[in-house]
Amino acid sequence: MKLSIITINLNNSAGLIRTINSVINQTSRDFEYIIIDGGSTDGSVEVIKSFTNIRPGIYSEVNKEYSIPYDPAQTTKGVQPDKPCAMPITYWISEPDSGIYNAMNKGIIIARGEYCQFLNSGDWLAAPEVIEKMLKNIPDCSIYYGNMVKQMPYGGILRNKEIPVNSFLTFYSGTLNHSPAFIKRCLFSKYGLYDENLKIVSDWKFFLISIALSSEKVCYCDLDVTCFNMKGISNIEKELNVTERKIVLQKMIPTSILTDYEKYSEYIVKFKRINRFKITRWLVWFIERLLFKMEKIETRFLKEHIVY
Repeated sequence: MKLSIITINLNNSAGLIRTINSVINQTSRDFEYIIIDGGSTDGSVEVIKSFTNIRPGIYSEVNKEYSIPYDPAQTTKGVQPDKPCAMPITYWISEPDSGIYNAMNKGIIIARGEYCQFLNSGDWLAAPEVIEKMLKNIPDCSIYYGNMVKQMPYGGILRNKEIPVNSFLTFYSGTLNHSPAFIKRCLFSKYGLYDENLKIVSDWKFFLISIALSSEKVCYCDLDVTCFNMKGISNIEKELNVTERKIVLQKMIPTSILTDYEKYSEYIVKFKRINRFKITRWLVWFIERLLFKMEKIETRFLKEHIVY
């Protein structure tokens, strides 16, 4: 089996319906589907049961057929597709956990696919043929990722595409999007499961270790793979993100290196932005040369007026 899709859920029944609907109508069936629920009390368990006839905690490939349309925007409406499709849920459980990464680790332990994809409740696959296209010509790599389409709070769309994964700066100031990434399951044996002591940046820590510090091969596919609604992102999460990243970096990166990144990373990012355009590159070059000439004049003046 090529892929294990793992969905984590806690009291998000509406988002779970959207997520499951995007999986059920995939044209490919070369994957298994695992749902880890954290003991929801909002009807999420009933949602899962409505999609499958397998019992919780039992791995099974035997399932029933459903006729549910692929339309994430109208997941609760009963529009019927042309033909029924087999629901690919192979495992589900609903029990209390200690956090999102504890739940994700449960999914990894159950998974049997060569690659794992984490499609949490509320996220959805961008189109019915996404999995088929991603798996069709998957290259020899440890992590294979595509685009994540973000629906912004103001109504716009932001498409996250290819990033420079060969740069440590990428993982110092940013990360690789999690949901459109196919991660080789063997990496979790090599580098360990997600750190459950962290609340929201353990997936970033895993990429930091496996890609930035260990140079695992990463390949990119210019394909919209997942969609994500940004309305749920809060300032509290942003503050915790910064705090947890700082703790991880201080533990893993030598102080001398980390100090340089803390001091110069912002300037590097700004210069990369400036370097995008010819006119701004020329202006920076002109200013730098001007400063160089001024420094030479200053040095000459000081030499001529030194009193011994």
